[in-house]
This record gives sequence, C-alpha cells and structure tokens, in this order.
Amino acid sequence: MRGGGVAGVSSVTGSHVEHVDLDDDDDDDRPWYRSPGVLIPIFSGVVFGAGLVCEWTGAEAAGLVLFWVALLLGASTFVPGALRKLFAKRKLGIGLLMTISATGAVILGYVEEAAALAFLYSIAEALEDRAMDRARAGLRALLKLVPETALVKRGDATSEVEAKDLRVGDVLVVRPGERVATDGIVRTGRSSLDTSAITGESIPVDVDPGNEVSAGSINTTGVLEIEATAAGTDNSLTTIVELVEQAQAEKGDRARLADRIARPLVPGVMILAVLVGVLGSLLTGDPELWITRALVVLVAASPCALAIAVPLTVVAAIGAASKFGVVVKSGAAFERFGGIRHLAVDKTGTLTRNEPTVARVVTVAGTTEDDVLAWAASLEGHSTHPLAAAITTAVSEARTAEAVSETAGHGISGTLDGARIAVGSPRWLDAGSLDGEVQAMESEGMTVVIVHRNDQPVGAVGVRDELRPEVPDVIATLTRRGIAVTMLTGDNARTAAALAAQAGISDVRAELRPEDKAAAVAALSKSQPTAMIGDGINDAPALASADLGIAMGAKGADAAIESADVAFTGHDLRLIPQALEHARRGRNIINQNVVLSIAIIAVLLPLAITGYLGLAAVVLVHEVAEVVVILNGLRAARRRKA
Repeated sequence: MRGGGVAGVSSVTGSHVEHVDLDDDDDDDRPWYRSPGVLIPIFSGVVFGAGLVCEWTGAEAAGLVLFWVALLLGASTFVPGALRKLFAKRKLGIGLLMTISATGAVILGYVEEAAALAFLYSIAEALEDRAMDRARAGLRALLKLVPETALVKRGDATSEVEAKDLRVGDVLVVRPGERVATDGIVRTGRSSLDTSAITGESIPVDVDPGNEVSAGSINTTGVLEIEATAAGTDNSLTTIVELVEQAQAEKGDRARLADRIARPLVPGVMILAVLVGVLGSLLTGDPELWITRALVVLVAASPCALAIAVPLTVVAAIGAASKFGVVVKSGAAFERFGGIRHLAVDKTGTLTRNEPTVARVVTVAGTTEDDVLAWAASLEGHSTHPLAAAITTAVSEARTAEAVSETAGHGISGTLDGARIAVGSPRWLDAGSLDGEVQAMESEGMTVVIVHRNDQPVGAVGVRDELRPEVPDVIATLTRRGIAVTMLTGDNARTAAALAAQAGISDVRAELRPEDKAAAVAALSKSQPTAMIGDGINDAPALASADLGIAMGAKGADAAIESADVAFTGHDLRLIPQALEHARRGRNIINQNVVLSIAIIAVLLPLAITGYLGLAAVVLVHEVAEVVVILNGLRAARRRKA
C-alpha cells in the first residue's frame, strides 16, 4: 500500500452533488513562482516600477511604453472575467468598476494612474487567491491520508487494487507502517493504530477482532485483516472532505451581506459618478475637472475590501479548524459558532466513554463477588444488551447457562448447574436485603442489575459508563468563559445527577426521549445562542433544533452528522473550548474587516468628490487597504491553544 491521493470523491455543495476528480493536478498546488495568477501581477508591478524610474530620469517615452505594458498585464487578470460576467450573466461586479475606471483614466491621458490601478487591484486579487489556497491546504492534506492502492485478500491469494475500486465486504490486508484505505472492521490480527492525523488524538488505539477502524489510520505493529464497511470513495475521510468542500463553497450571513452591499453599490456608484461629472460640468463649465473627479469617485467607492474581507476570513478560519479536528459545514455555521453562549450536551457517548464497565459488586452473606459475576455472565453471554458486554468482559471464563430466555426491558433467566439463575433490573427482580446498597450505587451514577439464584437475591452488579477524563476540566473552562452547560440524557434522573455532579454540571435534564431533547434545546435557544453536542441517531432532532449542531466523531451516526453544522473528527472534548475560542476570534476579525471596509468607502468618497484626493492617491489608499484586510483575514488561519 503506497501513500497518495484517493482517486475521486463526491463533493457536496449546497444541495447539489458533483464528482470531483482528485487525481488531477491542481494549479493551487503550484508554488507561487510558477503560478500565472501571481506572476502576471508581479511582472505588472516590476514593469510599472521601471516606468517610474524612466519617468524620473527624463526618459518619458520609454516610461509611457512601460506604463502601457504594466496596464495591459494587470488588466489581463480581471478585465476578461468582468466582461464575461457582464455579457454572459448580466452581473455588475467590482472588476467591471475597475475596468471602467482604468478605461476612463486612459481616455483622459492618465495612463500612469490606470497602470497603478490595474497593478494594485491585480496584486490584491492574487494575494486573495493565494490566501484561499492556503486555507484549503487542510483539505488536500486529508486527501493524502488515503493510499492509492490496497492489498485485498480473495481466497488464499492477495492482489493489489486501486483504493477507489474497494467495495463493502472486501478483506484488506494491512501491514505495519501502511495506512488503512477505507473504513472497516478488524477480522483477524491485533495491532495499534495511529489516528493522530484524523482525530488529533496522539495516543495509538489498540485494535483486535471486532474493532472498527477508520480510513487513513496507520497500522503500527501487527498485520491486520480488515473487512471493508465502506467503499473506497465513500468513507469517513471522504465524508470529512465533503464537509470541508461544502464549507468552502458556502459563505456566512455576513458574507452574503457584503455581497448584498456590493450589488447595489456598483450601479449606485456609477450613477453617482455620472451625476458628479454632469452636474459639476454644468455648474462650473469645467467638464475635464469634473469628469476626472467622477472617475476618482468610481474608484473611491469601489467595495473591493468589503467583498474580500468576509469570505477570505471565513475560509481561512474554516481551513485552520479542519486541521485540528473541527469540520465546519458552512460559513454561516462558523459565524454562529463564534456567538454561542450555551451548550447542551448529550451524556452517553459524548460526556461518557460509551463503554460500560463493572464498577461494583455487592453480595449477600455466604456468596462471593466472583460467584455473582460468574452466574450473571453465564446468562449475559446470550444477551445483546450493552450492559451484558460489561459483565461478560469482567469474567475471564464464563460458563454457559441452559434454557436461557430473555424478557425485553426486564432481564434474562436460565439454568446453571441445576440452579435457576435470573439477572435483571431492580424494577423486575427484588433486591431484598441489598436494597439500600442498590440505591446507593444508583445515586453514584451506576446502572444496577440484580442477580437471583433459585429465586433469592444473592448479589447486585453496578455498571457505569465512566465520564471521559477530560470532562471536569472542560466544563470548568467553559464556565470560566461564561458559557453555560446543560446535560441532556435519556438515562434515569438519579444516574444523570450523579454523573453531572462529577462533571461539574448543575443543569441536568434526564429521562428524555429524542423529541424531548429537541424541545429542551429549542427552549434554550430562545434565551441565548445555544449549541447542541451529540453523537447518536437519537440526538439528530436536537442537533437540528439548536442554533448550532455539533456531531462528535465525523464517522459517527449519519443522521447526527447530517443534522449537525459542525463535526469533530475525534471524541476529545478539549476541542470544544478550543474550537469556540477559534470561532470567536474569527468572528472578531470578520467584524474588524467589515468596519474597516465600510470606513474606507465612507472616508474616500467625500475626499474624491471634493477633489482633495486625486485618482492615483485614491487607488493607492484603496488597494493598500485591501492588502491590510487580506493580511488581517489571514490571522484567522492561525489558531491558539485554548
């Protein structure tokens, strides 16, 4: 199995699905010195600078030629696109405004100013494009986690096939040092998998037969045979890629606001420029002066920085988030993420490990803990209940009972060594003298099963799904930052309260059905911006009801992922405060850019109309401001430790 890129993936953009061929070389991968989009503006600037030198040294004819070359080079990067948009789509864009301004300047004999405008605008556009490319680097890195080929076992022989051709049911042979080509279940072999590139969790995960593995994981020790549970082009990694692509294709509410501002602004500015030119000429009798000012107005009111500011910041921030395990599905979701003040958190599988274990065993006189566990395990080996696995795991060698029967919602019974054994809920089986201890275990957050032998209580087993170790620190961090936390669970109130106390959560809603969770989240959202965090199918309604839905584990339940706005690729809850801080910082940068962009227009417009600033000065101020906005937006691509 060799490293490389997966051959293809279905890309989700909005409600449309399209196929993206990921084997094709992308111009985005070129270094800047080989990219025409960057080189042409640079050459334009170099030639423009040479023209200035010629002008200063008295070689004005040579300077004029160089200004024309610089103008044509710079204009070639935006004029064709602006004209296509005008004639093919009937859309007035910023590029068209720049084209009209440059053309007017040339007509009036200001070739130098037109060249400066074309150069500065083209270089600003090139910087934005490269910034977008950098923001998408996380997506390309994800694609490279999938090997190009995989070893597939068919009968006694193995053959190498392309990863894109893998199908559900194929048996993959993964040797030490190789990456897993698609999601699957280990059938034979034991090993440790390095999942750090996918989940951000640095500790290798031990796997053996029956364990699920994710595409892109690195096998570190033994040989594994893995049965594919997903096709080579439709696995957990490609799901992440689709979400990132969707996020990069969509803009947030503020981005759409910027577009709405720019759309009427372009024709509005053109009308204003005409009025300035016509009325000024009529009132003063100096048409050259006022037409020149009209051209300056066109440039001064151009919303370049506004159009660039928000999308750039959003894409940069989303790209950075994907690198540390947080996948945001849209720009709008990212902006909402930055304003969250309340978190509703599912208990099972989110706050807890979702791996129930035996926490305590109590017995009546004359019976040992080992006896009680052995009797319970002899029956639970026949059950599919999650608690059964915890009990059977606690016994090294469990014997098998006979005549076993299970009553759904109550328990299971059978015969072992001639004795009738029953294991079930305290609501079904009498705890007898153990009742006080059973209540104490339940108050500590355990789920208790009673064990009967020959219709007499002989013991009780307390099973608990332990909190994730990082939960108390995460809750404390969120509380310090003013973010309230509510725990939602379908578990009984006593168990929920005990676990919440351990976690440091005071607001607990227990014994909730999926629709109850959704109603609780909707109620919380009415008072302040609320995010819901969950990982299961039963969490999907609540995730959809929240201002922001967060799915734990991007390869978790499909219903949860589809209902969520944000997905964590791992289950480490320390990502929550880190992601919230990242989103809040990104939102602050967006606000800064919007204010700066509008301020530029507000200040330059009256200066242009009154003649305090000429065309060259306005062009310089406006385009330098664009560069400032771009550099400020790129700060969102950096992340800080929470």
